[in-house]
Amino acid sequence: MRVGITLECDQCKSRNYRTSKNRKNTPDRLELRKYCPRCRRHTTHKESR
Repeated sequence: MRVGITLECDQCKSRNYRTSKNRKNTPDRLELRKYCPRCRRHTTHKESR
C-alpha cells in the first residue's frame, strides 16, 4: 500500500527529498515545509510525479 514519492521545491523546482506515503490514508498530493539546500531556506515542497 505504501508508495515512494519525490518532494519538489516550489521556488527552485529541485527535487530534494524521497519519502513514502500510504495512498489509502492520503490520496491527494503531499505538501510539507522542508529545508531546501539550493534556496538555503525553508520552503514548501510538493509531491511530484
